[in-house]
Amino acid sequence: MPRTPSTTSAPSPSSSPSPFRGLPSEVWTIFAGTIVNRLGYLVTPFLVFFLASRGVTGGDTSYVLGALGAGNLIGPAVGGILADRIGRRPTMLIGLIGAAAAQGALFLAPGVWTMAAAALLISAAGSTVSPAAYALLADAVDSERRQRAYALFGWGVNIGTAVAGVLGGYLAAQGYWLLFAIDAGSMLVYAAVVAIRLREPQRSATPERTKDGIGYGVVLRDRLALLLLPLFGVQLFVYSLTEVALPLAVRDSGLSPAVYGAMAAVNAILVVALQPFATAWLSRLPQLAVQSAGSALIAAGVALTGLADSIAGYTVSVVVWSLGEVVVAGIAAGIFANLAPAHARGRYQGAFSWTWGVARFGALTLGVTTYTTLSPATLWWTALAAGTATAATTLALRTRVEARTKSHALAA
Repeated sequence: MPRTPSTTSAPSPSSSPSPFRGLPSEVWTIFAGTIVNRLGYLVTPFLVFFLASRGVTGGDTSYVLGALGAGNLIGPAVGGILADRIGRRPTMLIGLIGAAAAQGALFLAPGVWTMAAAALLISAAGSTVSPAAYALLADAVDSERRQRAYALFGWGVNIGTAVAGVLGGYLAAQGYWLLFAIDAGSMLVYAAVVAIRLREPQRSATPERTKDGIGYGVVLRDRLALLLLPLFGVQLFVYSLTEVALPLAVRDSGLSPAVYGAMAAVNAILVVALQPFATAWLSRLPQLAVQSAGSALIAAGVALTGLADSIAGYTVSVVVWSLGEVVVAGIAAGIFANLAPAHARGRYQGAFSWTWGVARFGALTLGVTTYTTLSPATLWWTALAAGTATAATTLALRTRVEARTKSHALAA
C-alpha cells in the first residue's frame, strides 16, 4: 500500500476547538491557506455589477455567467486525475496560479467572448484545487479523523467567505480593480503556502494502481460510490437553492437586497460560531446517520422559505437550514474519502467535487427555471420531498458504507 504522511505530525495549537485538536500540521496548513484564499472570494459575487460597468448587460451577461458555471464541471474532473497522476501539491499549484492569472485576464478582457473565456478558466482552474486538497487531507489522517479534517476545511471556507462578504461591498465602491487584485493575490499567497509548507505524500506503484489506470473507471466500477454520488448530489442541489433561489424569494416578497445580505450574515455567524461545538458532539455518533439528519434539516429549512413573507419568516428558515449545514459539515466528503482505495483518492474526490459542481449548476438552471416558469411553491416542496427522500435512502446504505470503511482501515 502507498505510504501516507505520518499522522503524528505537530499537533494543533492548544487553543484550538477540541474536535480539531491533534490533527496533523498538513490539515492546519490547508485550513490556514483556505482562509486566505476565501478572503479573496470577491469577484464572483460582484461579477454582474462589474460586467455592467463594462457595458455587458442582458443576454451577454448570461454567456459569461454560463462559462463560469461550466468551468465548475470541468475543473474537478481534471483535478481528480491530476491529483492521482502528478500529485496533490503540483495540482493545487497549477490550479491556484492558473486561476490567479485568469483573474487578471478577465479584468483586462476587451469583449464578451474573451471575458467568457477568462471566466471559464477562473472556475476551471480554481475548482481543480479542491479534489487535490481533499485527497491530501485523506492522506494525512486516518478514517476516524477525516470528518473532523473536512469539517475544519469547511470552517475555514466559511470564516474566509464571511469576512470577504463584509469587505466586498466596501472595496467594490473604491474600484473593481481592487477585487481582482485581492482575489489574485490571495490565490498566489495560498500557492506560496502550499509550495513552502506542504509535502507531497509518497506513493508507490501498486498492482491496483496499475490495473485501474489514470481515468475514472475505478469510480465507475464502484457500485456503492455510484449509489452515493446521486444521493449526495440531490442533497447538494437542495442546499444550493439557499444561494440561488432565496434571493428571488426575498425580492418577490418586496424586500430590499439588504435583507438578503442580512440573511447571509445570519448564516455565516451561525456556522462560524456553532460548527466547532457541533463537530465535537456529533463526531461520536454514526456519521451517515448524522449526515441524513442534517440533510433532512436543510430540506426542511429550504421548504420553510416557501412560507416566509417577512424578515422574521426568512430568518427562521435561514436558521433551520444553517443548523443543518452545521450538522453535515465535512461528513459527505469524509464518507466518500473512506470509500476510496488509497491510490485513487484524488479521482474519488474529483467525482465528489464534480457532483457538487453539477448540483450548483442544476440549481442555477433547473432550480431557477422551476421557480420562474412553474411556481415557487413547486420548487420549495419538491426540494423538501427530494431532500428527505435522499436522506432516508442514504441512511439505508449505512451498513455497506461502514463495512467498506472498516476494510480499508484494516488494509492500511
